[in-house]
Amino acid sequence: MTNAGFRVGMVMFPGITQLDLTGPLEVLSAVAGWSVDLVSETTDPVPCGRGFRLVPTVRFSDAPLYDLLVVPGGPGVDDAMLNPVVVEFVRNQAKHAQYVFGICTGSLLLGAAGCLNGRRASCHWQAVDLLTHFGATPSRNRMTIDGRMFTSGGVTAGIDMALKVVGELAGKQVAEGIQLLLEYDPEPPFDAGTPETAPVDVVERLEVASTQRKANRREAVLSACARMNQICPD
Repeated sequence: MTNAGFRVGMVMFPGITQLDLTGPLEVLSAVAGWSVDLVSETTDPVPCGRGFRLVPTVRFSDAPLYDLLVVPGGPGVDDAMLNPVVVEFVRNQAKHAQYVFGICTGSLLLGAAGCLNGRRASCHWQAVDLLTHFGATPSRNRMTIDGRMFTSGGVTAGIDMALKVVGELAGKQVAEGIQLLLEYDPEPPFDAGTPETAPVDVVERLEVASTQRKANRREAVLSACARMNQICPD
């Protein structure tokens, strides 16, 4: 495919995880000929999950139809799934986009917009099972491609999938050049990056600490699913 004029829209909402956005942004914005917008309800600074703020470049109401729609995740996805403005923007853009890229719990927002019914999708390991409520088949793969849908696991997996997206859409050499430019050659000091490899006590502590958040997220998913069924009944 040609790179010239290819438009990428990255969705922003309060409570987004910074690295979900900025990791893939660094990769996607490095492709010659691609333009990248950071899109939100307003152009007011958007607070991230850790409290600091990022500035959108385009409002939903002014956004063009994008060739690639990117939907990051974060703790704020629980509210975003229940925000009709955000959900409708994602639904409409995903319907027209050539490709859609969900990062971490951004897959839940794609599910709430009706984009994952009947598809396989990845998500953060603590939320991936919730995808079944939206008619998706959960995948524990770090990266999952189902047709024009690219989804990744938690946070850092978005960088991997961004490189995969570039490789698929702009060519392997382009993606390899960006990987080299970023010197992306991770060597984590601990083998604790998945619940399958992390020490049992580490997994258990994190699960306990996340109990209330997981319960709140499940309620948000069920509410989003009910709203989606009202808008798009079988």
